Amino acid sequence: MAKKTLVLVFHPSLNEQSHVNAALAKAAGELDNVTVRDEYALYPDGNIDVKAEQEAIEAADRVVFQFPLWWFSSPALLKSWEDAVLEHGWAYGSEGHAFEGKEFAVAVSTGSPEANYQPDGTNKFTIDQVLVPFQGTANYISATWVKPFVTFGAFGISDDALAEAAKQYQELLAQ
Repeated sequence: MAKKTLVLVFHPSLNEQSHVNAALAKAAGELDNVTVRDEYALYPDGNIDVKAEQEAIEAADRVVFQFPLWWFSSPALLKSWEDAVLEHGWAYGSEGHAFEGKEFAVAVSTGSPEANYQPDGTNKFTIDQVLVPFQGTANYISATWVKPFVTFGAFGISDDALAEAAKQYQELLAQ
C-alpha cells in the first residue's frame, strides 16, 4: 500500500517562473496518495498557520520538502516554516515526536548540472553534503531520512528530461 505523502512545495513563483518545480508538483498532485501544498500560495505574507501545517503532517506517513536550491540552501519561507512549525514539544523534545515513524525527504532542483556538485566541480560539494542540514533536521525530529530526489540543471533542462524527471518523481512518491 502506498504511503500517504505530503509534499510541501516552497517556490515563491511556482506558476509564473518555475519550470521544474511546477512540473514536479503537478506530477505529484496526480497521485491519489499524495497531497501537495503550495506554501507560498498559502502564506504569501509569510504568516504560517502552524496548527494547519502540523495537522497536515500528522495525517501523513511521509513528508517531502520540494524546493529549488538557492545559494546552497532553501527559499526563505522554508526556513521560516521550520522555525514556526517544528516546535519543541511537538516535533522534538521529551514530549514531542510528531515525526517518529514518518519518512522525511527533500526534492530539490539545481540550476547547475550534476558535474558541478562534485568535490572537483565548481561547487566543491556533493548534493548530499549541501543537504546535510535537512538530514540533520530529520535526525533531530526522529524522522527516517530518505535519499533526496534531485533534478540537476534546471536552467537548461530539456522537455524530455523534465518529463522523465516528473515520471521518476511520481514513481518514487507512489511507493
